Amino acid sequence: MAKQKPNSILKFVVAGAIVLGTVAWLSVSAAGNAKSYYVTVAELQAMGNKAYRVNLRVAGNVQPGSITRNGPAANFILTEQGKTLRVDYNGAEPPPDEFKDGAQTLAVGTFGRDGTFHATQLQAKCASKYAPAKPGAAPTGDVAAVAPQS
Repeated sequence: MAKQKPNSILKFVVAGAIVLGTVAWLSVSAAGNAKSYYVTVAELQAMGNKAYRVNLRVAGNVQPGSITRNGPAANFILTEQGKTLRVDYNGAEPPPDEFKDGAQTLAVGTFGRDGTFHATQLQAKCASKYAPAKPGAAPTGDVAAVAPQS
């Protein structure tokens, strides 16, 4: 069995270190860009300059009468505990069907220095579908009542 030259082993070690270093750098930089903070409207307004440098997820209710649609894009106002936030949505897909006045909505994007939240994704719940039942009200739904048999 022939002995390998020290020069060829050194080349192999250097090449392996470069590959591992590149993979580590790509992993760290991608993880930083993918991270987003969940905040309420009030928390966003209290974040200061940090709000402009990070990806965010902001939750609130769509203010009735504030939705303006332009093709797949939409502008609206999120409200939460008396605070409001103007949102400019321009995503790859149109807003979901549940996106209506009063719907609980989660907007994903960045906060601009103009005071507008620039969303690239929206998630919404139907406002009436998830509302709690009123005390004393009969249950609703597709479940049929079954009478006990004697």
